This record gives sequence, structure tokens and C-alpha cells, in this order.
Amino acid sequence: MKRILFFLFTICQFSLIAQTTISGKVTDSKNNTIFGANIYLDGTYDGASTDENGEFSFKTEEKGTQTLVISFVSFETYVKTADVSTLKNLTIKLRDDVNSLDAVVINAGTFEAGEKAKVTVLKPLDIVTTASALGDVFGALQTLPGTTTVDEDGRLFVRGGEAEETQIFIDGIRVFTPYAASANNIPTRGRFSPFLFKGISFSTGGYSAEYGQALSSVLQLNTVDEPTEEKTDLSLMTLGLGVGNTQIWGNNSFSVNTSYVNLAPYQETFPDRNEWEKPVQALNGEMVFRHKFKNESLLKLYGAFSYTDFDVTQDDINYEDGLRFGLKNRNLYFNTSYKNKFGDNWKIETGLSFTNDHSNLKIIDDKIASNENSVHLKVKLKKQFSNRFKISFGSEYFITDFNESYTPNNSNKFDYGFNNNIFATFAETDIFFSKNLATKIGVRAEHSQLLNESTISPRVSLAYKAGKNSQFSLAYGQFYQNPKNDYLKFNQNFKAENTSHLIANYQSTKQGQIFRLEAYYKNYKNLVMYDSNIPTYTSNYNNNGNGFAKGFDVFWRQNGKIKNTDYWVSYSFLDTERAYKNYPTSATPNFASKHNLSVVAKHFITGLKSQVGFSYNFASGRNYTNPNEIGFLNNKTKNYNSVSLNWAYLIDQQKILYLSVNNVLGTQNVFGYNYKNTAEPNGNFNRQAIIPNADRFFFVGFFWTISDNKKSNQLDNL
Repeated sequence: MKRILFFLFTICQFSLIAQTTISGKVTDSKNNTIFGANIYLDGTYDGASTDENGEFSFKTEEKGTQTLVISFVSFETYVKTADVSTLKNLTIKLRDDVNSLDAVVINAGTFEAGEKAKVTVLKPLDIVTTASALGDVFGALQTLPGTTTVDEDGRLFVRGGEAEETQIFIDGIRVFTPYAASANNIPTRGRFSPFLFKGISFSTGGYSAEYGQALSSVLQLNTVDEPTEEKTDLSLMTLGLGVGNTQIWGNNSFSVNTSYVNLAPYQETFPDRNEWEKPVQALNGEMVFRHKFKNESLLKLYGAFSYTDFDVTQDDINYEDGLRFGLKNRNLYFNTSYKNKFGDNWKIETGLSFTNDHSNLKIIDDKIASNENSVHLKVKLKKQFSNRFKISFGSEYFITDFNESYTPNNSNKFDYGFNNNIFATFAETDIFFSKNLATKIGVRAEHSQLLNESTISPRVSLAYKAGKNSQFSLAYGQFYQNPKNDYLKFNQNFKAENTSHLIANYQSTKQGQIFRLEAYYKNYKNLVMYDSNIPTYTSNYNNNGNGFAKGFDVFWRQNGKIKNTDYWVSYSFLDTERAYKNYPTSATPNFASKHNLSVVAKHFITGLKSQVGFSYNFASGRNYTNPNEIGFLNNKTKNYNSVSLNWAYLIDQQKILYLSVNNVLGTQNVFGYNYKNTAEPNGNFNRQAIIPNADRFFFVGFFWTISDNKKSNQLDNL
């Protein structure tokens, strides 16, 4: 018996001798102890967790070189490889994980919308449920701060910039003609249906070096990568018909959306101030094909086609019988993109787009025919060296071939146009010093063959997280853009227009709410000027224009604090002046309002199975020139006010009845004045107010979704 006990004791002794104790203490970068950190030897079951003092200790029988792993949520995983005998009394500091949800976000000048955005101020759903937007991407974005209400136009005017200063991209590839064709004082709409897009990034300034040829703003639309189910969407509307379908097979999916619009029945029911010789007819179609490869790479093919045809006579003080305007527009847009991961944390994103836009216009007896072919090719590489250091770089090529012919009153035809190729390259790095401090530094170089000019654009952003829910951001950038087609088609002896942006941003976020305050200053140089009433072939042009825009934007959104209610408030203050075009002196442009306010609210009434929406838009008066008084842009219109309502009723889970009314109060808004070309005998010039073609706009639609799960509906699209 004594021998057995002695034998067991000896075995235990050898076992204890063979074990090694691993110990240490885990803290954060501020020496605060971390309780509950997970510690283990890689490839073994040996490990422990830290106690309330941040200390740990465990034994192992492993020998030689081993890898010790320490991990804890919101911190970067720590790895130490050494001989197991040296892993004693360690002092380990974990660094903050810069990819955690509470990490700083570089966001000066940018609004994100989408499931991958850490902070979302606008969701894709909001684009189609905002009462004043009428399902239009650009209409919804006009409820965000930084935009100016130009209701008779419909395009995006951002921080004192013209609409042409905002560029639109789909999956990172340029859209050259994003707006549908329209007539004077009839607001345009975007060519694209929002239901094909999963996310949006709207930069009101200070955007990435990846994007160029935009002086004021960049709007990035991202199409859906993988649809979740097969379905068919049917739409019956007061304006026309629509159908959409999604099919999925294997690693492939295909979505198509088509619509036909005819305003003739609507014009008969609700006549406006125009005399329609041929009411608007429009045919639109979109498709997206997606293929996911076995290596997780993704190929997407996007195509869109639109055709618009109308003929209208509009009341004009200078034409006794009115001004007749007819238009036929055909637009084809094709976009393909491919992204893949390879090597050691490398990513490639590449794609190209092609646009053909053809228009035939008839203005009284004058005829104008224009044709534009444009191509964008792009390749971008990204490398993540660590959670704290990332780089991206790439190149792109823009090709534009624009031709136009003008036939005045059936006489001789004049042909003009231009060809322009732009090569650009860019590089950018993201550096996270901690989860509270980060910077983005980039540079962009461009060369325009037409202008024979090269430009360099530095960009830099800095973000600092001041507290659990708040952060500050700064951004600076230089931006260049070729003069617009209306000038280049007549003259090519230009330099690129340019501006610099300086932005300071504060943002506070909590569960269900967000507050943003952003101030900015823009300095414009080399703006185009000419010496005629409108740009023509005989005008004298120069690049001597300049200007500035400064102001601040406020955004507040709250969701769920009031049961079933979501609302946001946007306010923008804008102070801007320009000397450009044919301006005799520096002045605030006639599209710029000093004050802009939007209030949007949505409430779901469970008992009535209904969602009701409310939008209020306000803009202070805009400048116009009164020739009966001394000065240029010497008067202001009255303030703009508009209240819009919408209502969506769920007949059942997949059938929806929808109603919306824009400017429900019928407010008589004035956008400016047309003055008689010749004065009366008393020397005064008579005038005519530029007002909406209709005081209100009504929309009624029935939307039916057919799918296997019997739950999907188009509420997200309304």
C-alpha cells in the first residue's frame, strides 16, 4: 500500500513540474483594468478570463514557442508569440477597436443612408415615404440641410452651387444625365427608381478624392447586392402603370422595373395653367443583373432607358400667343461594376458606364437637336494593412462627345459641339490613431484634353470623438470642374472652374435620435463669364468670375420617442454672392435663398393599418432684377411655403392604397418675374409672376406585391 501511494505521489510531482503558469494583467490604453477579457493559447484549450482587477493566471503543459491571444469586445485582439516560459507577469494594454460601433466616423459634409452606415440620418425608405418627394430621390434629398428649394426646377442646388455642380454616381460610376427632360418652370425628376438601391451617400461638401468634376456635391447611389426573395410588383396610378419583377437562381439574380406615364387623363381632370398640345408621355425601364462568384466576388450589370415626349404652350408676357415648346428625349444608361477580394487584404473595384442622350426641341419655329455620348471607366484598389491604416488608389477616364444643331425659323442650320477626354488618378489613406481620433488624407490629379490643363486637388478630413455620443469633424478640399456643356459647345478656350471647401461639423447620436450642426465656407475662382443675355456662339467668354458661399446647417431627427412616429427637422442658413455669367456686379444668384427649413413627420396608425406623412418646406425670398428700379438683382420674391400630406392604407399585407397631395393649402408661391422686353409709354416695364403651373398636385395609386411569403409589400417604395 505504501508503494502505491509513493508511486501516485511521484506521478503528481512530475505532472506539476511539467506545467507552466501563464499570468499577467490586462488594461486599456488609459491603464483602466479590463474585467472579463478572454485569454488563451492559440490551438489549445488552455486559457482563462481576467478578474475584477484585470488579472489572469492559468497553467499549461505546452512547451516551446506558443501564441497567446487576448480579446475583448470593442478592443483590438492582442497576439503575442514567445516561448511559453516567458509568458509570466505580463502587462498587456489593449487598443480600442476602431471598427467598433462606438468608434469615430469621418463624416464632415456627408449624410449616409444604408444598412452598413454606422450613423444613418436618412434611410432608403425615407426617399419614398416623404410626402413632398413623390417617390423621387432628389425630392427627398431636398428635405436635408445644405439644399436650397428651387421648386420650379427640381434638381439639387447645394450650398450656393448651381445644379450642374452636383454629380451623381451609381455603384461608384458616373451618371452623366441623371434628370428627366422637362419644360420651363416644370420641376424635373430623377430618371431612377429608388427601389433598386440599398444605400445612399450624399456629400454636401468636402468629399473624398475618389470623386471629381464636381464643385459642390456628390450623390452616390448603391444598387442592391443580393435580393432576398423573388417577387412581382404591380402599380396602377393616376399618372400611369408600373410593373417590377425579381428572379433568383443559383448565384444569379435579375430585377426589372418598368413604368408608363401619360398625363393626359390627369390634365383633363386637373387642368393647369399650360395649354398642352400633347401632354407628357414617358416610358421608363431599369434592370439589374447580379452574379456572385464562388470567391465571393460580385458582378453587377445595370441598365436604364427612358423616353419622354410632350408639346406645350406656356403663357409668356413677351409672346401674345404664348411660348410653344416641344421636346422628345431618349436616354440610355448602362453601368457595369465588379468587386473582388484577393491576396492579403486587397480589394479591387472596377466598372464602366455609357450614356447616350438625344433630344429634339422645338421652340416656336426654332429647332434644336442635341446628342451626347459619354463614357466613364474606373479602377480602384484598396488595401487594409491593419484596422488602423488603410489606403485606396485608382484611375479613371471620362469621354464626352457632344454635338448640337440649331435651325432658326426653318433657315440655315448651325452645327457645333465638342469632344473632351479627362484622365484622373487619385490616392487616399484612412488613419485611425484610436477609436476617438481619425483622419482621411487624399489627393486627386486630373488632365483635361479639351482645356489642355492639369489640376491637383488635395483633400483632408479629421474626426475626433469627444464623448460617448458626440464627435467633432473638420474637412478641407480643393475641387475642379470643367465648364458646363452650355459653354463648351460654343467655346473651348477655358480653364477649369474651381472652389475650396472648409467645413466644421458637430454630431451627437443616441438611440433613435441624431443631431448635426455644420458650418462651411466655399471660395469660388475662375467662374465663366460672358457678355450677352444668354451664352451663344458669338458671345465673348472669360474665366474671370469668382464668388463665395458660407453658412451653417442644422439637422435633428428622432424616431420612436413618440410611439410609431418618426420625424426630422432641417434648417440651412446661406450667405452667397457671385460675379459670373453676365452679372455686371457681384450678387446673390436668383436660385439662392438665405433661409431654408424642412419639417418631415411620419406616423403609423395601427388600428387603421395606415401610415400618414406630413412635410413642410419653407424658403426665404429669392433675388430678381426689377428694371423699373436702379440696380441688379435688386428685389426679392415673397417667402416660399408648402405643406404636403400623404396616406398609405394597407388593404391587406400585400395591397396598398396610396394618396398624396403636394401644397395641400394651395399657397400662391412666386419664383420670380418675367418683364416685358419693351417699356410702356410711361417708361415702366410690365411684369408677369413666375408661379407653379398648378397650385396643387394630386397622386393616387394602388400597389400590389405578389411573393411566396405573402408578407412583402411596396410600403418601402411609397
